[in-house]
Amino acid sequence: MTDYWCEFAWLGGDTAVEGVVVEITGELITAVSRAATCPPGAERLSGLTLPGLANAHSHAFHRALRSRTQVGTGSFWTWRDQMYELARTLNPQSYHRLARAVFGEMALAGITTVGEFHYLHHGERGTPYADPNAMSEALVVAAGEAGIRITLLDACYLHGGIGTPPNEVQQRFSDGSAEAWAVRTQDALERFTTPVSRVGAAIHSVRAVDAPSMRTVAEWAAERALPLHAHVSEQKSENEECIAKLGLTPVGLLAEQGVLGLSFTAVHATHLSGVDVGLLGVNGSTICMCPTTERDLADGIGPAAGLVLAGARLALGSDSHAVIDLFEEARAVELDQRLATNVRGQHTAVSLLRAATADGQSSLGWHEMVGIAVGAPADLVTVGLDGVRTAGTTVDHALEAAVFAAGATDVRQVMVSGRVIVREGRHLGFDVTAELAEVLAGPRT
Repeated sequence: MTDYWCEFAWLGGDTAVEGVVVEITGELITAVSRAATCPPGAERLSGLTLPGLANAHSHAFHRALRSRTQVGTGSFWTWRDQMYELARTLNPQSYHRLARAVFGEMALAGITTVGEFHYLHHGERGTPYADPNAMSEALVVAAGEAGIRITLLDACYLHGGIGTPPNEVQQRFSDGSAEAWAVRTQDALERFTTPVSRVGAAIHSVRAVDAPSMRTVAEWAAERALPLHAHVSEQKSENEECIAKLGLTPVGLLAEQGVLGLSFTAVHATHLSGVDVGLLGVNGSTICMCPTTERDLADGIGPAAGLVLAGARLALGSDSHAVIDLFEEARAVELDQRLATNVRGQHTAVSLLRAATADGQSSLGWHEMVGIAVGAPADLVTVGLDGVRTAGTTVDHALEAAVFAAGATDVRQVMVSGRVIVREGRHLGFDVTAELAEVLAGPRT
């Protein structure tokens, strides 16, 4: 048993609480109490202690594109070509090294759970590795070595566009059919379900998965009570093609195939009709906003406030890892809405922290991650309030300081399942900066 005294802690209410003692036994929180000063034998956590952050949408290998795609003009589609060139180069060994460093960067940023939307399954021209889940294993092992939880969102990806075959690079993503995808993903489910790793399902997009195959994936996930994610309406042209060829918006098509529901997360959901918003809301689905990627790729600003009003929940993701900073993702949801609507304060610090913690965790299948509460897993993140960005913060506005001022570099300590993995801003397992520099060294397209 270990006691931690938190200078400030967020227990789920509208403000932080001062002087909170968290008792941890093994992997779980076993008591939460108040104390004006640090009790003898307790470890002091200076700053604001939060539940572990959930990065609900990640493509780990995209991290290798950071800064290298910032030259010249273009669009999402020109960026995608650069991403495909990178995808050509990876194998299980190189992907493990890259993902371990990226997940280490996430740990330093206070992320204790990652949802890895994984579609880089096979070798050249779609030839399976001797172990068909070798790339999946590389990701799961990498997360374990970085000390964070992972939900491997195994993505079905069959086509290069609506009604078109995959190109040479996209062949690496495809199992050939939804039925073959289900066989391979069942193997992943059985192998990679552990106390710190889980498996979910994903439909890459309406471009990459036909309607009958969507239903196959959705039914497979529902039968096993697994989370199901999909890229939805990230680009206007995606909507236009779907309507022209299939007579429905992407959300309408997913609804028709039985995909929407409480276990479904729509990633991006940037270009939605009013009917789309209503469908996602009435089904209680989650919307994973990835604002730093959405602005980096010139995707647009999604209707976050309208989705919440309709009944949807929000989660947050760093997606292509233009930056890895869930505090930046959280405030960007609100600040982008201000730009789009000329209205301030549609999302509070509390609602954005819920998106970054419990609602994000739930979208990844970690429903027990309910916050700093008795019986919950002991995943804690302490944000320093003594840096230049947060100095002078009082308990009354500690949550607002975290969301609207702090950044990943303000994270001081991170704990997963009762085990400290980051202390004083340093990863205890390996030198993350050195590994990133080594892995990313050399020319990149």
